[in-house]
Amino acid sequence: MLKRNNLLFTRLTSLIRINQRELRTTSIQNKGVVVGIYKKEKDEEITLTPAASHLDQKSQGKLQQLLKVASKKLKSGSGRVLYGVPVNDEFTTVAVVNLGETGVKFNDLEELDECKQNIRSAVANGVSQLHEVGETEVTVDPCGDAKAAAEGSILGLFYYDDLKAKDSKKAKVKVDCYSSNEDDIATLNHDWSQGCILANSQNFARWLMETPANKMTPTIFAESVKERLGSENGVTVQIRDKAWAESKKMDAFLSVSRGSDEPPMFLEIDYNGGPNGSTPLALVGKGVTFDTGGVSIKPSADMDKMRADMGGAACVAGTLLAAAKLKLPVNIKAFIPLCENMVNGRATKPGDVVTAMNGKTIQIDNTDAEGRLILADALTYADTFKPSLILDMATLTGAVDVALGSAVTAVYTDSTQLWKTLHQAGGISGDRVWRMPLFKHYTSQIKHCDLADVNNIGKYSRSGGSCTAAAFLKEFVENKNWLHLDIAGVMINKDEVSYLPKGMSGRPTRTIVEFLSLLSKQQL
Repeated sequence: MLKRNNLLFTRLTSLIRINQRELRTTSIQNKGVVVGIYKKEKDEEITLTPAASHLDQKSQGKLQQLLKVASKKLKSGSGRVLYGVPVNDEFTTVAVVNLGETGVKFNDLEELDECKQNIRSAVANGVSQLHEVGETEVTVDPCGDAKAAAEGSILGLFYYDDLKAKDSKKAKVKVDCYSSNEDDIATLNHDWSQGCILANSQNFARWLMETPANKMTPTIFAESVKERLGSENGVTVQIRDKAWAESKKMDAFLSVSRGSDEPPMFLEIDYNGGPNGSTPLALVGKGVTFDTGGVSIKPSADMDKMRADMGGAACVAGTLLAAAKLKLPVNIKAFIPLCENMVNGRATKPGDVVTAMNGKTIQIDNTDAEGRLILADALTYADTFKPSLILDMATLTGAVDVALGSAVTAVYTDSTQLWKTLHQAGGISGDRVWRMPLFKHYTSQIKHCDLADVNNIGKYSRSGGSCTAAAFLKEFVENKNWLHLDIAGVMINKDEVSYLPKGMSGRPTRTIVEFLSLLSKQQL
C-alpha cells in the first residue's frame, strides 16, 4: 500500500510540474473547473459531489486516483489545483475544494447556514486559485447549492484596479455553472442566476466604496447610481440639489456640507415591483463621500479609508439593484443624503446649534458625529411618505467596531417581528446581524443638552457610543417599524470573511435583499 501511494504521489507531482505552456496548446485554453469534495479534517476518506463524480467518469477514474494523494491535509474551505487531468481536453486545470463534512446544515450557535457558508468559502478559494494560474474562464461545481456557489465565485473575484495602468490590471474571469445530463438545468440556471445577481449587487456597493473620494464626489456618486439603476425596469432616480434641501429645511444635513466646496446632493430612488398603490418600504443610507471629521478632525492614520464613509448609501444602492434584477414583488423608496465633511472657514463649529427638518434643535458638540446629522433629516423626510417600515444603514460609529468587531452588523429596533426576519435573513446570507439595545437610558444621555433639544453626542461620549447614536436617530423617526443598522464594524474586510478579498466589503447588502425577499412573503 505504501509503495502504491508513493507511486501515486510521484505521478501527481509530475502532473503538477507539467510545463503549462504545453498545456495551453490544447484546443481548450485558459479554462479551468472547480469541483468539490467532502472530507473531515483528520479523515482520509473523501466523498465526491455529483459534479466531481461526473468529471471523474470523464477522466476514466484518474481524478479520484489523484485525489487520494492530493486531498491529504486539504483543510475545509481550501483547494488544490491539478494539471493535466484527462477530461477530453475540456479543461486545462482542475481545482479541487474541500466542502468539509457532509450533512452540515444550520448551526444554532454560529447563527448561520454552515453548508451554504462552506460552499461560498471553498468555491471562492478554488476560483481565485485558478485565476492566479492564468485561467480566464472557470466552470464551477454547484456543490448542491448553485446560488451559494455563484455568490462565492463572484464575490471572491472582486478587486478594484480601475485606476491602474492597463498592463497592471488583472485579467477578467468568466464564470459559469457545471452541469451534467442528470441535473435539472432550469433549476440550476435559476439558482445560479440568483446568486450572480446578489454577488454583483454587493460588488457594485464595493466598487462605490473603493473608488477614491476625488473620483466619487456626491455629484459623481449620484450620477453613477442613476446610470447603473436608471435603466432597470420599475426604477426611477431623482437627484436633488442644495436648493431643494434648503426648501425642505434640512439644516442638519446642510450643516455637514458647509465645510466642503463640493455641493451636497440628495438621491431619491423608487422601485415599483409590487402592486400599484401598495405601501412602500423605505431604505435610508448615509452618504458621506469623505469624512475628515470636520473641525473635530480625525487622526491622519487610516483617514484614507473614510472614502467609504458612504458605505450605507452604497449598500442601499446595491440593494435596489438586486431588488430590481430579482423582480422582488415590493415597492421601495430609497433616500440617500450625499455630502463631504471637510474643513474651511464656513465649516460647522463645536457648540453650533442647527434645526432639523422636524423642527428639533441639535447642539453639535462633535463635528465628527456627522452621519447622524444627515440621517436625521433623511429619516424625517422618509417618514413623510408613511412607509410600512424604515431601515437605515450607516457607517456610524467606531464604537460599534470596538463592541462587535467585524463578525456582525449591529441592529437597533423596537420591532421584535422585524428583528426576527432580519436575523433569519442573516443566517441565510451568512452575513449575520446582532440586536442591540434602544433603552431610554441612552435617550436620556443625548437629551442632556445645554443649548438645544438634543446633543449629537451622548453625555458620556465614550460610553455606549453606538447606542447613543441610535438613540439620537430615534428622535427623528415617527414610524414604529424602524431598524437602524450600524455597519462601521463590517465596512472593511481584512481576512475575516474568507470569500471576500481584502478591502471594502459591501456588507450587509445580501442580507438586506434576503430580508426584503422574506418580507415580500409576509404581511406587516
